[in-house]
Amino acid sequence: MEYGLIYTGTDPDLAVEFAALAERHGWDGFFVWEGIWATDPWATLAAAAMVTERIRLGTMLTPVPRRRPWELAGQTMTVDRLSKGRVILSAGLGVPESVEQRFWIFESDPGRRERAELLDESLDLLEHLWRAEPFEYDGAHYRAQRTDEMLPLPTIQQPRIPTWVVGVWPRPKSMRRVARADGWIPNYAPPGTEITAEAPGYTPEVAAEAIAWIRREREAAGLGDRPFAITQEGTTSATDAEAAAATVRPWAEAGVTWWLESDWSIPPERIEAVTRERIEAGPPRL
Repeated sequence: MEYGLIYTGTDPDLAVEFAALAERHGWDGFFVWEGIWATDPWATLAAAAMVTERIRLGTMLTPVPRRRPWELAGQTMTVDRLSKGRVILSAGLGVPESVEQRFWIFESDPGRRERAELLDESLDLLEHLWRAEPFEYDGAHYRAQRTDEMLPLPTIQQPRIPTWVVGVWPRPKSMRRVARADGWIPNYAPPGTEITAEAPGYTPEVAAEAIAWIRREREAAGLGDRPFAITQEGTTSATDAEAAAATVRPWAEAGVTWWLESDWSIPPERIEAVTRERIEAGPPRL
């Protein structure tokens, strides 16, 4: 099990300080959230890369269909090189308008189907762009003309920056996208239910079923020997190590490989103190 911490605040100075603090206290990853009109996560992570040496750095998460893939490729490549190959990209469709209207204050939600198409094409393009080699692309939404000039630098991590993708279990199309990637950020919507941000009913037992399916799918695709992350986000105690471990243990037994510590309920005026305390307490080791 590896342990990451998601900084739920907005202050980039604090984020950079906390990334270094998390590294000193044994955390394996440090993540910041990405909004539409918000602190720039990639500028923040670039700064964090300069004050850390070991800890993985990433977003939780990037609404890839809202981004121009070539710009996202340049941002992620820059941070990957500054960090000497420590970047993780967490990719999702973006929040649906029914869940978070603030997410669409500048444009209309094109709908889940189109966002899924944009995500698939973006992930294809990113892999090409990260190699920094001439290529052509002709998709339904994006096109790229071949060029042999002014190519940027490739990412340090090859064949791509590790990309964790949101997948809704047990929806086959969504989960097949996950199985082709490098990690799963889980959502859960049983047949006949709507997809929501909360994913009610998702338990370690459900996770174990989904993880077994992913492993079979990857074996069938010849990807079974490649590293793959299974994530679970949650909140554990900063003052009771046994209680923290008890929270994480059922997920580890189900096959989760990354615990992502977060608490989105902290009032803004308390984020600095609570986050600092949780980081300094260290990960909820089993």
